[in-house]
Amino acid sequence: MKGFYSLPADLSKARILVTNDDGYLSTGIKILEKVARSLSRDVWVVAPESEQSAVSHSLTIRRPLRIRKLKGNRYCVDGTPTDAVMLAVSKILRDGKPTLCLSGINRGGNLGEDITYSGTVAAAMEATMLGVPAIALSQVLTNPHPAKWATAEHHAAATIRQVIKTLVRGGGWPRNVLINVNFPDVLANAVKGTSAAPAGRYKIGDDLYENVDPRGVPYYWIGSVREEASVRKGTDIAEVRKGRITVTPLYIDLTHQALLRRLKKTLK
Repeated sequence: MKGFYSLPADLSKARILVTNDDGYLSTGIKILEKVARSLSRDVWVVAPESEQSAVSHSLTIRRPLRIRKLKGNRYCVDGTPTDAVMLAVSKILRDGKPTLCLSGINRGGNLGEDITYSGTVAAAMEATMLGVPAIALSQVLTNPHPAKWATAEHHAAATIRQVIKTLVRGGGWPRNVLINVNFPDVLANAVKGTSAAPAGRYKIGDDLYENVDPRGVPYYWIGSVREEASVRKGTDIAEVRKGRITVTPLYIDLTHQALLRRLKKTLK
């Protein structure tokens, strides 16, 4: 159907591309590969060789990229998440395009403005731009303690199935739309359900650390630049704090259509 992705309701027939921004050795991608293999036998992993957190949608253009084949259908790329997805779709899987891309599972949430910095979301965005429907998945981490990976592992497959079932039966998965999923920082059996929620907004802070290196030159370290005292109800940030899994559809078209129409009337 024009304007919608072609995606089988039965995911056992899907070719799934798994990627991330934490690197191919991360705990999150190992869990996501396991989840993907519970959905389909046709699973391919193509991920950055090293951690690429917060690189957003950056693309490597000043040097050549190299692909290294690992065991089975696993590859790593010495570049960004965007590079990895581009090479996966256009080179590694060029004879059989993926029908679904899963990106993550990120160590830490991708909520509110975090979405714009996230390499995890950017990988899903690149897949979307290349015509592959994509879901980004993250495990929220609110305190400096080990991530509750069991929560994401327990709920990921069911959440993916539920999202795709809803989209396929509800008219289709619109093109240029990707899905952003966040698992709350609670134990698996304490999850209180799933919420479809818009992306929220944090109050921007100025948590910058200034110091001087051994040569006397000042340097700066960006800390937690957001204060979370006040968050709008119903947003992904608010819902995940309640212990709920959040599902947020993101639209790649950044054009503000209403303002564009106004401008067209006056700018000639």
